[in-house]
Amino acid sequence: MGAVLNLTCFVVLVISLTTISWKRLSRDRRSTMGQRAIAPEQLYSLLSSHQDVALFYVRQTLDLLAHSEVVPGARRIPPAEVLTVPGLIPKDKEAIVYCTCPGDRTSRAIVRRALDLRFFKIKFLQGGLEAWKAKGYPVELYREVFHL
Repeated sequence: MGAVLNLTCFVVLVISLTTISWKRLSRDRRSTMGQRAIAPEQLYSLLSSHQDVALFYVRQTLDLLAHSEVVPGARRIPPAEVLTVPGLIPKDKEAIVYCTCPGDRTSRAIVRRALDLRFFKIKFLQGGLEAWKAKGYPVELYREVFHL
């Protein structure tokens, strides 16, 4: 009976420690992602001051049919390419990615992957293209040829 009680206590302890660790890791990741966000106003200021910033929109090809507008100066990279070939984003200069996903899902995934690969000068545009447009900042039509 005592061995069963000891095993039960051990299992409860392991589950508790795992839960605490998981919650702490999740909180730390959210905090890190919050530090990696840049507001549309901040990005506009950076671009207006002609700072050397690499700007990428990471959207699927079909998204271009629905949202053919882009932030001026942005270069499109398909999300799958960025995740498999992260060298497409420069490691040595300020880089900002944006998408049109709810909750900036694609941008956040790319930033997480870049951070895992020790790209520390990367951020994502909080609210993506919609937040940029909501502020009345300029957009231009995407004019490059793309294939479905």
